Amino acid sequence: MENSKMIANNPIALKAVSPSTRPGMGTILFPGGVAFRVWAPFTSSVCAAGTFNQWSPSANPFASEGNGYWSVEVPGAGIGDEYQFVIRNGAQPLIWHKNPYASEVVNSSGNAIIHDPNFDWAGDSFVMPPWNELVIYEMHVGTFNDAPGTGPGTFDEIVPKLPYLRDLGANAIEIMPVVEFPMDYSWGYNPAQPFAVESAVGGPQGLYRFVKAAHAQGIAVILDVVYNHFGPGDLDLWRFDGWSDGDHNGGIYFYDNSRAHTDWGDTRPDYGRPEVRQYIRDNALFWLNKYRLDGLRLDSVSNIRSVAGRDLPDGWGLLQWIHNDIRASQPWKIIVAEDLQNNEWITKDTGSGGAGFGSQWDAGFVHPIRDAIIAANDADRDMWAVQDALYHGYNGDAVRRVIYTESHDEVANGHSRVPEEIWPGNPGSWFSRKRSTLGAALVFTAPGIPMIFQGQEFLEDKYFRDTVPLDWSKLKTYAGIQALYRDLIRLRRNWFNQTRGLRGQHINVHHVNNRDKLIGYHRWENGGPGDDVVVVANFANGGYGSYALGFPRAGQWRVRFNSDWQGYSADFGNQLGFDTVASPGPADAMPFQANVGLGPYSVLILSQDNS
Repeated sequence: MENSKMIANNPIALKAVSPSTRPGMGTILFPGGVAFRVWAPFTSSVCAAGTFNQWSPSANPFASEGNGYWSVEVPGAGIGDEYQFVIRNGAQPLIWHKNPYASEVVNSSGNAIIHDPNFDWAGDSFVMPPWNELVIYEMHVGTFNDAPGTGPGTFDEIVPKLPYLRDLGANAIEIMPVVEFPMDYSWGYNPAQPFAVESAVGGPQGLYRFVKAAHAQGIAVILDVVYNHFGPGDLDLWRFDGWSDGDHNGGIYFYDNSRAHTDWGDTRPDYGRPEVRQYIRDNALFWLNKYRLDGLRLDSVSNIRSVAGRDLPDGWGLLQWIHNDIRASQPWKIIVAEDLQNNEWITKDTGSGGAGFGSQWDAGFVHPIRDAIIAANDADRDMWAVQDALYHGYNGDAVRRVIYTESHDEVANGHSRVPEEIWPGNPGSWFSRKRSTLGAALVFTAPGIPMIFQGQEFLEDKYFRDTVPLDWSKLKTYAGIQALYRDLIRLRRNWFNQTRGLRGQHINVHHVNNRDKLIGYHRWENGGPGDDVVVVANFANGGYGSYALGFPRAGQWRVRFNSDWQGYSADFGNQLGFDTVASPGPADAMPFQANVGLGPYSVLILSQDNS
């Protein structure tokens, strides 16, 4: 049936029915039929029309439950049936809308589909890694492994690449939003049907297969969700039951006009209305429970907790409620905020008044580090700003921040990939390769949860667009750069039991040479051989055969990583980093000192052998 949204207002005689006593919202399956429940406080009547009743607008009327909710049981309806709700509001023409809780739809302008989200998870024994061991790979499903000219990429097309990501060392994938949106191409930040998986990228079964396959490879899956606005296109929630007034243009799901406005349209949900709060809270738990997702990333939290710079207590309280429910049932799952206002209250516990997020994207890291590696002249690199970025954090806990030099926002919206920013028009240049990998080395050695954006590891340089697939030929062209990322990730995860401190809480930036553009820092968890790590980073176009700085412990220190190694690129200088011996004698407020070799725009990672 075509989704015409409205039909003529002909009188319809509705039979008397009783409300369903089955708990739940949206679609409730039972043996031999389906129950529906919907919130529509201003409607005169609701009916279910679908393939189960030949699309009759009156055969299955809902009963009012007396509190704005309506429900009905439809024997004979079943999985796979298409349907819509037919809503009457006084003298208005009948309104045809999809179920707000529908977990499958034909498309954003088509019908809802009765769907059972209770998937078969037999054999899925995945255990979420500790947060301090996470390495996140941000991904856009439609472009990650898509063939040009064939429509957007799908979940199933990603699955063959999962072993590649496992071997790279990524143990968490963060997928950009995949709830149903208008048309087939999108970043995903225009959700039309918040509980349904986008049909063009594989729908519910595609996401289920993808999560199960990722778990089999030891990879967590984090979903980006959008609660700061809905739509604005193909949005059935808009004036859902036909009601609106001069101060509430969007109807029951949206704030009054002044608070509804966002940069994406006048569709900020009404976080103060209990039924809307319940809807958003149910959505967050739906993804975690039904799809076994291992975390969520909430987009633009600043637009949930505030309006035009003014606090929005309703939004703050909603965030706290969601996090309290998640922590009570599955505290190992990570909920990440994109707030970008350097607000430590975002990641404080709800008991102390915080929003309760587990972590947040850190603007205090990405901007100064990008500035330092993109600046054309060495003299313009500020090592004190780099030091501040390394120290920056929230609530005294390293995992409270996610750190990166590339994300979907950083490589679009007027920005380019880091190699292109370094040398516009020549992203494969020596300078672009050296300085972009310098930034990556800081991401994987600083306190925080490291994240890279798809293709970053093989020097993808294209401005991010939702219609342009990754260029996987670059994996061959820049195989050495990909190996560099792999080696960094393995050290960050302590694969060889030699660099445990890179997973730790502690950092001491003990050496800052702003004249010559070098910085050195000590990382540790508990300290000792195999734990203490010293990182030396050279932000200048000049190498050193021998450079002295402080070390925390005496004895031999071995080079675990040297980004100037020619194995990463034939035109790298291969400046010998050499293993070194720290001897007594204070330097940089450390009790010992040693000399290292260091190439231009290069990073060394050193540690001691386990006893």
